[in-house]
Amino acid sequence: MPTIPERIKEFNKERLPSYLKLKYAMMSQNAFRFFRGTCHLFYEDLATANDLPDSPLTWICGDLHLENFGSYKGDNRLEYFDLNDFDEAALAPAVWEIARMVTSIFAGFDSLQIAPDETRDAAAFFLKIYSGTLSNGKPRYIETETSKGIVRAFLDHVASRKQKELLRNRAVEKNGELVLLIDNNHLYKLEKKLKNELIAFLDEWLKTNKKYKNGFKILDVAFRIAGTGSIGVKRYAFLVEKTRNSGKYILVDMKQALPSSVQPFLLTVQPKWASEADRVVAVQQRMQNVPPAFFSSTIFKNDSYVLKELQPLADKINFDLIKKRPKDIQRVIEDMAMLTASAQLRSSGRQGSAIADNLIEFGNSKDWQQKVIHFAESYSAQVKKDYSEFAKAYKQKYFS
Repeated sequence: MPTIPERIKEFNKERLPSYLKLKYAMMSQNAFRFFRGTCHLFYEDLATANDLPDSPLTWICGDLHLENFGSYKGDNRLEYFDLNDFDEAALAPAVWEIARMVTSIFAGFDSLQIAPDETRDAAAFFLKIYSGTLSNGKPRYIETETSKGIVRAFLDHVASRKQKELLRNRAVEKNGELVLLIDNNHLYKLEKKLKNELIAFLDEWLKTNKKYKNGFKILDVAFRIAGTGSIGVKRYAFLVEKTRNSGKYILVDMKQALPSSVQPFLLTVQPKWASEADRVVAVQQRMQNVPPAFFSSTIFKNDSYVLKELQPLADKINFDLIKKRPKDIQRVIEDMAMLTASAQLRSSGRQGSAIADNLIEFGNSKDWQQKVIHFAESYSAQVKKDYSEFAKAYKQKYFS
């Protein structure tokens, strides 16, 4: 059987080498960062040693973990806190999504050195709230007026942001014009030819889209790095001026969509999508309460991409700051569990997913929860072992 380093290298072989090294560097930081960057290992292992209980088919984001929730402005310009990464989206057993999320609690809390008993309590609490939300049969959502605790603080911050604050760390004035700040951390310089092609492409896309026609001017574009698992895919950030409102700017993210790492291990027949980006957009629109602005799929040079308005300062829960504040942790875990169940209810009965009645029945059943906790705790130990093997190979320059 291939080693962990061999499996990782094989999975990432089609990604951009110059940026892939950044992904490996981030994965080497700790076991939780490694877990975030190796979604494919989780499903490869799940397929060969799956002792999880049966569950209804649902739409899943596929890579649910503690840092794949965040605050953003929707296309209605209101602020929300919700699941926010659907690159691996697929039609799959509901428990697969839950198992990955609960594993992330064990792996993430271990990296934060939170006591094992507190971690088990958090995992059990997540499943309690998730099941309770399913059993109620009504999807809920979080916006500023319904939020509490640290999530309320996040949404208040998003609502109070000014354009200058949004652009402060991503743009700079040069020769009298506003351009993206190339910091070789978040944003990287593009070759002139590709840069011009991208600007012309998005300009044409905007002109042919009735909703955005004649309202925007593209000022600049750069290669963008964000997250962990997706580093190495083609991804660009555009600086766009609102021509109907001079002096107002937005950032638009254009991210290449690759096949889901969940799908190869599913027996369930998946819909025939026009492109991978269409898959991501369709599932995200079903599962999120409100999608982000500019949300769409497109094709550039035979590759499919997801377009959306970019939040320059991502608001994700920093558990390192609240690890000694149990009430804050409990509130965040409660919100994440409610949002996960709500996303599954919201997307129920669509192209093969179970209807709400089946999800309600699953939520009322309690015999599967302890099995998920056992699996997640056991697999988090496997993550630590795999991380150790990866870190050793990384230090020995195997990934150079």
